[in-house]
Amino acid sequence: MKQFRFKKLDAFAAGQSSGNPAGMITVDSFADIAPEEMQQIARELQGFVSEVGFVCRMAPERVALRYFSAEREVAFCGHATIAILYDLFANDPDLRNLPAIHVDTTTSSLIAENRVAPDNAVFISAPNPVSTRQDIAETSIATALGIDPTDISTSLPTAKINAGLETLLVPFTTLQSTLTVLPDQDRLRRFCEDHAIDIVTIFTGETARFDAAWRSRVFAPRFGYLEDPATGSGNAALGHYLLQQGLWDGETLIIEQNGERDDPNIIKLMARSREKGGPQVFIGGGAVSRIEGLYLLRRPGS
Repeated sequence: MKQFRFKKLDAFAAGQSSGNPAGMITVDSFADIAPEEMQQIARELQGFVSEVGFVCRMAPERVALRYFSAEREVAFCGHATIAILYDLFANDPDLRNLPAIHVDTTTSSLIAENRVAPDNAVFISAPNPVSTRQDIAETSIATALGIDPTDISTSLPTAKINAGLETLLVPFTTLQSTLTVLPDQDRLRRFCEDHAIDIVTIFTGETARFDAAWRSRVFAPRFGYLEDPATGSGNAALGHYLLQQGLWDGETLIIEQNGERDDPNIIKLMARSREKGGPQVFIGGGAVSRIEGLYLLRRPGS
């Protein structure tokens, strides 16, 4: 039997909202745990957390992360990254006073900025975006989401952008139509698999909070659950979409997320220009630690 340091962290929690739960497993070396053991832990925690992040310190100012849902390994998980880096900056004396550290995933090298003291948040750079042709008919999208096609806005286009995960972005007409969406999980999963989509982000410019610019909801049936209540990658894709459409100047932006009108989770975005390539989008938020202890990993059947 193996033992690992474990925390349950709720990312993006705000006010009465519960955020998005992530598991944090700390390892001294990735040689200490096999990928199938990471998958076993994520499967055992299904329904308790959305994803599990496995973190290893690689150097004084560098950590590495791998992510697993109950179904499979995930290339990038924004809310788990926010939760884990917030916890490290807040509680690790070696990291508490550092302005930023490097974060390596299996596909990207990111920057995490420490703003715990002034803003009660960390900001992480999202993976560089990749836009692909979006030619799925809106009637097919509406059928997959279980909505009337008129709920999809005609003033903005749908789009596919990968900012860590392949994301289908669907603009909605009103806050009410956004809040009432309840897709059939199996049908939406088949739709996502047929079109090589990881997640579906729906969004509207109508919000419940006066200081928020957009409301989003993110559906992720390919990862073993219908909806992700607070998402880094889905909102990073939305940030790039807003930049492409000329709807955002890159200043700090507040996005509400989930299906509850008055108790949304809060995600912050900002963008910075770079000498090469387009703007770099950063995802910001905090986290609350709920449970801490040891995770006992037993061999299957033992």
